[in-house]
Amino acid sequence: MTHSKSPRQGKYAGIGSRQTPTKVLQEMHRIGAFLANRGFTLRSGAANGADRFFEQGCDSVNGTKEIYLPWQRFNGNKSPHFVVTPEAEKLAASVHPAWHNLTRPSRALHGRNCYQILGLSLADPVDIVICWTPGGQATGGTATAIKLAVKHDIPVYNLAIARDKDSLREYFKEIKLA
Repeated sequence: MTHSKSPRQGKYAGIGSRQTPTKVLQEMHRIGAFLANRGFTLRSGAANGADRFFEQGCDSVNGTKEIYLPWQRFNGNKSPHFVVTPEAEKLAASVHPAWHNLTRPSRALHGRNCYQILGLSLADPVDIVICWTPGGQATGGTATAIKLAVKHDIPVYNLAIARDKDSLREYFKEIKLA
């Protein structure tokens, strides 16, 4: 795989389940710090679990981050990115199997996930997605982000899948980060 962007321009989505195991959360913290030290910008969503640990790792080394919230002060986060537009919700609806069954807050949560993958403009994709989901399955809100990434040919590395962990290590080596 050839990467046209230098590490100083890299962006990644650090996301995952609220039920991420403690050992994996610690790994996410290390990855967040590691990538921030190499100039990568974290995109995440302030949810408990994976999102929070990627962000804490990024913060531990004063890294650059874009935290997208479904509404102002979600989980106490002070990010200025808390407006979910109809365009973001339309994108989320395009990959969600039962959009019509979701409540307004749930729609905002899924819409916020679109920004994690495509940025505030919804036209600036991340380079990679790093996540953890139960059994390596695309479930919950993380599924929306994963499906959107796949739709945009963005590599997804799920830390619940051994071969994805190995591939992520190779990605780091390939762009001279390991």
